[in-house]
Amino acid sequence: MSRRSGRITLQARDSNTPETTIRPPLKKRKSEPSKKKLQPASKKQNYEIQTCWSEDGASPCILIETPHKELEPTDQSSFKQYRFKNLFIKNSPIPRLSWANSEDVWIKMINKELSYVHDKSYLQRHPKLQPKMRSILLDWLLEVSEVYSLHRQTAYLAQDYFDRYMLTQEDVSKDILQLIGITALFIASKIEEIYPPKILEFAFVTDGACSVWDIQQTELLILKALDWNLFPETPISWLKLYSQVEVQKDEENFLEPQFSQDKYIQITQLLDLCMMDIDSLDYSYSVLAAAAFCHFSSFDVVHKVSGLTWESVSPCYRWMTPFMDTLQSEPKAQLKSFPKVKADDKHNIQTHVAYLDLLRKAQERQIDNHDFQMSPVATATILTPPRSTEKPTSV
Repeated sequence: MSRRSGRITLQARDSNTPETTIRPPLKKRKSEPSKKKLQPASKKQNYEIQTCWSEDGASPCILIETPHKELEPTDQSSFKQYRFKNLFIKNSPIPRLSWANSEDVWIKMINKELSYVHDKSYLQRHPKLQPKMRSILLDWLLEVSEVYSLHRQTAYLAQDYFDRYMLTQEDVSKDILQLIGITALFIASKIEEIYPPKILEFAFVTDGACSVWDIQQTELLILKALDWNLFPETPISWLKLYSQVEVQKDEENFLEPQFSQDKYIQITQLLDLCMMDIDSLDYSYSVLAAAAFCHFSSFDVVHKVSGLTWESVSPCYRWMTPFMDTLQSEPKAQLKSFPKVKADDKHNIQTHVAYLDLLRKAQERQIDNHDFQMSPVATATILTPPRSTEKPTSV
């Protein structure tokens, strides 16, 4: 949910201005053919979810197309990126709000989940890049975020901008990855932060690799490529919602955090580590947050706060297990203090640890678990010998 609300301005009508008379439309001659033909649509198709809530719980949601129903898309292959899964959701877990309809807020969040597409397959467009390069860049962005006391939402917005921008490009060189990353963080800070750092400070942290002019020009390219779609629901926004719903009471203000800061920063550290791995883009942001939340709670609680089923969360939960095991072998995450940051906002500030080393250990655990599952000893305690007809004949 963004901090900024849109404004609607109405223009006053001048009473001295004469009203225009409405003329009836002229009838078209049947013999005269139409000169204008319907051109194929150049805009992308937009979709929204139409709610079908029922009193007894879950019901299917209808995906309706708006507003170009009569036009066909010019590129049919673009629809292969849309994965409409798990459209059977329960009623909004958000409690009754005094300032908005909780079901409307929930549906808008789900709508964003479908609108903002991310996919790890963008690496196929960039043969010169490797997944490790993305991990190194994100690790550096998290470090910069802690230095300037930026919020977690800012860092995750920058990650989303970077991944979605790379999905629109081809054959990007590794030499400009730092420029794209710092520009994404610059845009995100202007979206989320009340007092964002100056552009000179973002250029300074690159140690001369990127100038102010480079960041400004790259900002225009990213904004144009993203079509100014800059407000996704990140894993952090989903996690904050889940954490708040778990402890929320009817008489409390929903906008004031009531959850434990210590538990929250432990879950966010797990999310930070998982987002460093490009395979995290295989899952939606809401599922990533739910799986991380599930590692610190029971699934019954996760189902209550998210409405997701175990079939939706379990693949991501199992994929996340080696990352959780890696963090459990390390010292527990501690709440850090930052100058000019209030005590009730410290958990929202992005922190940085040795994520690259933790990522290497987690990926090694993944390989070990995969080898164990592929081993015949792991799948059966007794190895059945081959039949006599299948044994090789001795020469």
